[in-house]
Amino acid sequence: MARLRRRRSPDGRMSLGDHLRELRRRFVIAAAAIVVGSVLGWVKYDWLFAEIMAPLRKLAEERGGLVNINFGGITQPFTVQLQVAMFVGVIVASPVWLFQVWGFIVPGLTKREKRTAMAFVGAAVPLFLAGCFMATKVVPKAVEILIGFTPQGAANLPDAALYLTFVTRFILAFGLAFLLPVFLVGLNAAHILPGRVMLKGWRIAVILIFVFSAMMTPTPDAWTMLVLALPMVGLFYAAVGVSLLLDRRRARREPDWVNVPDDEASPL
Repeated sequence: MARLRRRRSPDGRMSLGDHLRELRRRFVIAAAAIVVGSVLGWVKYDWLFAEIMAPLRKLAEERGGLVNINFGGITQPFTVQLQVAMFVGVIVASPVWLFQVWGFIVPGLTKREKRTAMAFVGAAVPLFLAGCFMATKVVPKAVEILIGFTPQGAANLPDAALYLTFVTRFILAFGLAFLLPVFLVGLNAAHILPGRVMLKGWRIAVILIFVFSAMMTPTPDAWTMLVLALPMVGLFYAAVGVSLLLDRRRARREPDWVNVPDDEASPL
């Protein structure tokens, strides 16, 4: 690790080999944090499983006990418990892996950029958790809509692993979607993505947001898609506004010749 840092140039440039070693180092740190967080998920599995099963139990009461999950093999209970534990690990370790992701995107951080990175994590973690929390409120409705297609009198016994994958993917999709504005503002603060470029591409951004929402919400109704897409659109415009303000502040601090286009003569 120390040898890697010594080879870095003062301006933060890195060779391809250094980038790969940096990626490996940050991946190991993030993976270790997720494993540690998974211990909590393993210990609290019974309570978590009961919460995840709550929508199905409610539907089972309404349909006369014909809705439940099915463990399709002798090893599947262990696999499902491991899956739930890893899911909890990803959420609990979110401050660590979010910081590692940002550190890899903007390597060779200066002291000022490190403060920006800490601000990034301070904003990203609450938004990620808020997205996950919103998803927990939407999941019961999504399950109800999908189970509603089951004909009356027929049993619906989804595979336990597939049901858990559906729920965890749904929650993580909301959490990751809420990280959009933080990454945009972070890239702007790192002088990578100007606010005017974001504003110019708002049409493409909105289309991509709705495509992402349609892909990550497996229910066929538009309501669930809009629950994810509309907050993302609002957060995107909030990120554009913050980025434009940051660009304006930087423009006031920098000399006039810094912001002159390459094809124009500077005042110097």
